[in-house]
Amino acid sequence: MGAPRLSCASQSPFPFLLTWPRCAETAPCDSFPSPAASRLNSAGLCLPLPGCLPCRAVPRHTPPCSGMWLLLVLLQAAVLPAQLCEAPGEAAAAAVQALSARLLGLAVDPARDPDPSVYLALRLADDHDLRREEQYLARLQDAFQRRYSWSLQAAGRPHAAPHGHPQQDAAAAKHSTSAEAEWPETGRLALYLLGLRATCPSPEPGPQRSLVTWLKYYLEEDWAGSRQHGHPLNGYYQYSLGVLALCVHRKRVREEVIRRLLVAEQHGRFGHIGGSAADTEAVAALAFTCLERERLVGSRLAAELRAATRRTRRRMVEAQGRDGFFGNVYSTPWAMQVFIATNTCRMQPAYGRAMAALLENLDAFTTTATMAQALPVLHGHSYLDIASMRCQEEPDTLMPISPELPPEVVGNKMVRLVVECPEPRCPQHQLYDQPVPVPAGASLLDVLRAATAQGPHNFTFDTQDTPQGPFLSQVLGLEARQRKRSYWQLLTAPSTSLQMGVADYRPRDGETLILRLSEW
Repeated sequence: MGAPRLSCASQSPFPFLLTWPRCAETAPCDSFPSPAASRLNSAGLCLPLPGCLPCRAVPRHTPPCSGMWLLLVLLQAAVLPAQLCEAPGEAAAAAVQALSARLLGLAVDPARDPDPSVYLALRLADDHDLRREEQYLARLQDAFQRRYSWSLQAAGRPHAAPHGHPQQDAAAAKHSTSAEAEWPETGRLALYLLGLRATCPSPEPGPQRSLVTWLKYYLEEDWAGSRQHGHPLNGYYQYSLGVLALCVHRKRVREEVIRRLLVAEQHGRFGHIGGSAADTEAVAALAFTCLERERLVGSRLAAELRAATRRTRRRMVEAQGRDGFFGNVYSTPWAMQVFIATNTCRMQPAYGRAMAALLENLDAFTTTATMAQALPVLHGHSYLDIASMRCQEEPDTLMPISPELPPEVVGNKMVRLVVECPEPRCPQHQLYDQPVPVPAGASLLDVLRAATAQGPHNFTFDTQDTPQGPFLSQVLGLEARQRKRSYWQLLTAPSTSLQMGVADYRPRDGETLILRLSEW
């Protein structure tokens, strides 16, 4: 008896350019002659090609039906969209949309400084308020360009191209007493350029091209610094963001600059003493994936970057906590971006556990910085999606939710503040240990301010504004310096690291807070 013929549910003169004909009969892939067919059906069943014998009727030793098989598979892969990650359920989707609306409500507050990561989160969301997004971009451009121009003027070269001695320029800029005169950080400039790439239509290419040139120059300086000091001057996190931003703009980076980051991954240099750095690993993996996908490196380096990304994903899965987080609740969204960018979120249970943990802890994201960090992955997107944004028919349906004022807490509380510095830098290990009375609703930043006002202990501190909020940069005259790989670690006694910044954490009455100068 001849082989049974299959009746196809749909026919097309060009099936490989539209959809595969869905036949009435399928078979396990091990009975089909071509192993490539196993990639056609996620359920593990093969669909026969038009004109081929059905799977069950083909002997195992029979060669593929046609030499066009591989071409058809490649054309189909090129035409079909990438498989998206699972979206949250209906109830969770409503909570995510509410979080987007609250971020928009905070973003439209003119008293808040514009932040490029906030704009990125608004652009990568499923729902939009296009008019308010355009207004926010205008504020962002005005603030950033003004800051950048001031930095150049402070350096004495307001219209100069990026050549000469940038380190001298940066040093000259830092002599200004204004915070606006600080030399722009690599990471902040990278986020701003990512935001410009997410704009539709794109801004004028001239100023944007100049900023891309400056970012390339900062990376070169960081690369030179890593040769001298063993690590980038601005840290691997910002270094990785810079490489990612240039890649999204489809700008080539010297292989030596990329390899500096690759070597750091291979030797586990992203972590700091006493802990890991899941967010830094994640941003580096995003940069590696982008460089490979955009074909901005040679085949040999691309293979190394692909292997590095696989190692990073494996480490993330192995290090995932019982709570579902990669690192902590705030570094988890960065790690999840890696699974989204590499299209492995559906096949990796660790991603589903992380998404569930994130949805259960949405109340932890209360500031613009933390909301902006979480929202892209909650909408199933990574920063790599910016490279292919088309902005066609975006739903203009998002309405801002005004931020709720925190409930007024009456009364006072007493917080014990301790400052520690290790030997040999500080022969006296404990530099400060005093109780500090503050209002019941005070944050850690309020505690530090209250400590400066109470005498006679002469407590001093300083902060630096960052996209993630105020960063504790100096305590009792001791500075946290990137070049010396030092930072002020925030702990609650005896040794639990805080997972919030100084402006977000609200200590309990009777709690002991420790500021410890540490290395990373």
